[in-house]
Amino acid sequence: MTRAEFEESLERALPPEGLSAPVEALWWDAKGEWARAHGLVDELETRDGMAVHAYLHRKEGVEWNAEYWYGRAGRRYRRETLEAEWAALLDGLLG
Repeated sequence: MTRAEFEESLERALPPEGLSAPVEALWWDAKGEWARAHGLVDELETRDGMAVHAYLHRKEGVEWNAEYWYGRAGRRYRRETLEAEWAALLDGLLG
């Protein structure tokens, strides 16, 4: 899936079939469904899942928890703005 296809899918009520949990979490987050997004990655023990989990806690405003999950993910997607971070995560996950 391309980023353009992903962004077009945001017009739908449900995410496209076959998205990984981290990508689906970003989809729900883009739809304003933070809790639903968090539920998809809350216990996901993959680097991608933990990176999205970190972003969601940063968006929530809980910096200490975000830093914990960034450390567990072993990656730093943190960007100056949440929008830039979301885009970096999505681009990295869609590869």
